[in-house]
Amino acid sequence: MTGQHLWEIDHPYYAQEGNYYSRDQQCHTRFASWDEFTETTFFDGDRDLNLLYRWDWQKPGFHEWDGEEQLKLFFILQRKAICCSVEMSITEAEEPRVRWFLQECAQTMRAVWEPIALTEAVAA
Repeated sequence: MTGQHLWEIDHPYYAQEGNYYSRDQQCHTRFASWDEFTETTFFDGDRDLNLLYRWDWQKPGFHEWDGEEQLKLFFILQRKAICCSVEMSITEAEEPRVRWFLQECAQTMRAVWEPIALTEAVAA
């Protein structure tokens, strides 16, 4: 564990829900809970096909957020070139399970970028 709670991490910039190029309502899905989300293929499906590229845990009092506590996950469905997102209500007690899922997804991202050393880039 990094010592920081997931809701304390402030990612640079932000990601927009859904897909800019599609009005399809299926590009952003709202789940009632983490447990409901875990019953989907986003959770237990192929990590390469449903590539998680970003997550945001929004908690009142952090990063100018005053809404309900929620988790947003942003995916690229690589075979279909679809950008989509999901969100769900979340609680602090679910952090260990969420962290496990994010670490699983990070392993896939690491494999994608493995040929490139993740060190500071040096201009050629």
